Amino acid sequence: MSGQEQASAWHRFWDRGGWWRSLLAVAVYYALYQGLSIVVVGPVAASIGDDPAAAIWVDYALSIALGGVLLILFAWSLGWLRGLFGPQPIRGPWWMWIGVAVPLLFALLHVASIDYARAGPGLVIAWLAAGLCIGFAEEVLTRGVVVTLMRSGGYRESSVAAVSSALFAVMHAGNLLSGQDLLSTVIQLVYTFAFGICMYLTLRVTGNLIWPILLHASTDPSTLLMAAYPADNGLAGVAGLGNLVVIFVGLVLLIFIRGRIAEPRADGLTPGA
Repeated sequence: MSGQEQASAWHRFWDRGGWWRSLLAVAVYYALYQGLSIVVVGPVAASIGDDPAAAIWVDYALSIALGGVLLILFAWSLGWLRGLFGPQPIRGPWWMWIGVAVPLLFALLHVASIDYARAGPGLVIAWLAAGLCIGFAEEVLTRGVVVTLMRSGGYRESSVAAVSSALFAVMHAGNLLSGQDLLSTVIQLVYTFAFGICMYLTLRVTGNLIWPILLHASTDPSTLLMAAYPADNGLAGVAGLGNLVVIFVGLVLLIFIRGRIAEPRADGLTPGA
């Protein structure tokens, strides 16, 4: 088989889309990400000592940045970059802004509930960089690649939202391997599914992947920093309700998602509604 025929077969395989190709893409990405973390990041992490900021840069920012590079190379190989980062082919009604407002509100409450003096500037900067890497890689994978595959398969937007969010949640089940207990992991899976719905709604209503990337990037570092270094200003208790509110909002709003891309395209990009 010639190189051109191999490229055509590669394109044809992914251009058909569908839920099981979405699952395959996430599984392969996760395996490659874990492999890179062991082979590339592991030796670097072993040499940094006890500096917590350096650990964040290496264990989180570096490892997930490598995952982001893999995703960009995958999308580039299929000619999907313009479609992923261009205007969305289907937009959403006004109520979808609730999916933006709720996580944004609690991200701001988390930001206001951090004791920055105790955390220190080095750790804060490291978490901000890690958050940007996490938001980029996880949103490109789930709200970018998976959404494209599901739409290419001709699924309704309710299924696109549910499958992309479910695969986003399942990736976090790997925390069991790092010692997290079962109950905490189950709660995290429910939260990440609902958060994924909010990110899907952000994609729909803003019309561009960059906005769920940035909203996601603001959530993880602010949540983790507040949990480790809560400020004594009375806001931490309110901010701590964020997970429950996101779960409620995400699960309820999923019921109201409507729409469908008219006809899937053969090149893997989605046509206008």
